[in-house]
Amino acid sequence: MAKIEIRPVRPTELEAVAELRWRWVADQDALPGTGRAEFVRGFAAWARENAATHRCLVLVRDGRVAGMAFLAITARVPTPREFTRAAGDVQCVYVTPEARDSGLGGLLINAILHLAEQLELERVTVHSSERAVPAYERHGFAVSAKLLQAEPS
Repeated sequence: MAKIEIRPVRPTELEAVAELRWRWVADQDALPGTGRAEFVRGFAAWARENAATHRCLVLVRDGRVAGMAFLAITARVPTPREFTRAAGDVQCVYVTPEARDSGLGGLLINAILHLAEQLELERVTVHSSERAVPAYERHGFAVSAKLLQAEPS
């Protein structure tokens, strides 16, 4: 049986997370064969620089990073009742294809929601692929009539 662990990313794993991000995009779109190493270095630097606002959790399977999820945290405007407010957005939830359809994505979603609860976020949103919508719905996400989206022109 595979040993599974979900936890905050370690600095030494940021390149592995960047590799997952490259792989994800490459699976969806044709990427050039060059530029991978530069992307991995740049992504790892970005993740270090944005660690306070973009919390990364990793899914480690048998000692190897096999999945990731980010929780982007945004401060909200204070109110007279509550001065310190924040919301979260789930981003970049990815499990390697060979590890999919075994509930590992759901474990990542649960872990991100637990982190959001610990951070006392008011709400958590996600922009999902059609394939993943049922997984998010199983973990409490629902369509909201109050949350609207616009594409800037």
